Amino acid sequence: MQTDEKTLRRVRAMTFSSVYPLLLAKVERKGRTESELHEVIRWLTGYDDARIDELTSDETTYQEFFAEADLNPNASLITGAVCGVRVEEIEDPVMQQVRYLDKLVDELARGRKMEKILR
Repeated sequence: MQTDEKTLRRVRAMTFSSVYPLLLAKVERKGRTESELHEVIRWLTGYDDARIDELTSDETTYQEFFAEADLNPNASLITGAVCGVRVEEIEDPVMQQVRYLDKLVDELARGRKMEKILR
């Protein structure tokens, strides 16, 4: 699936620090913890907790966030729909990686077991 250029520019320019509180609120509303959210982020990106904490307080854009990440080789096993879009069909690499994270957070919030989330 192709994403229009205006949306791509907007998503790439969003800061991780502006999105992180929304991700955290989503999982906490469903009874999950910040520790579990960090576990998911660590699995996908290779960042450690100290780096995640740094990223939640600086102005790193989503594009920079994923460019610096050591993406998990099993990330391509993340499939399914987020906001009606199948993540495996997204053509833009940054947008696909953003949706990978969204999908993992959705699964965490839905109560899926961590062993299944971390493919």
